[in-house]
Amino acid sequence: MSTSHRDPLLLTWLDDLSDIVGRSIAWLVLLMMLVQFAIVVMRYVLNIHNTVMQESVMYMHAMVFMLGAAWTLRHDGHVRVDIFYRKMSVRGRAWVDLLGTLFLLFPIILFIAYMSFGYVLNSWIIMERSPDGGIPAVYLLKSLILVMMALLLLQGIAEVMRQILILRGHGPGTKPQHDEVA
Repeated sequence: MSTSHRDPLLLTWLDDLSDIVGRSIAWLVLLMMLVQFAIVVMRYVLNIHNTVMQESVMYMHAMVFMLGAAWTLRHDGHVRVDIFYRKMSVRGRAWVDLLGTLFLLFPIILFIAYMSFGYVLNSWIIMERSPDGGIPAVYLLKSLILVMMALLLLQGIAEVMRQILILRGHGPGTKPQHDEVA
């Protein structure tokens, strides 16, 4: 679970938080699949429609996507164009990741959080419910936007710490791999 015995405690804690949330939320994929299977059987075999079950699949999908974003960042799983990146040295990649986090990730996180705060707050004020009579807690679903931003911000802080350690020669990956240029 922990990254390295040399990593600062805060970095280890932030990485572990992303790992715990990511692994926990991954179980929803299995549950989502089982519920979706039950919906199909109920609808096409038994001719029964259940709005709450249908919306629960949407809620679970949103949870997997939104709460899993920080875990994906932690494990470098986001899409990137790495034509040049993969040929860079460890320090070169650390610079790209550090600058990308500081000047792209953080501003986008703050912008999305700022722009969605009123949207989420209004949903809580009216205790927004499903218009189709499904799950009576749309405000909780919308709150995932802010939770996702908070988790991404925390993991972004961990990434900045990691890249600084790498640039100082103390972080993981500071020794070139067999196919890397030193």
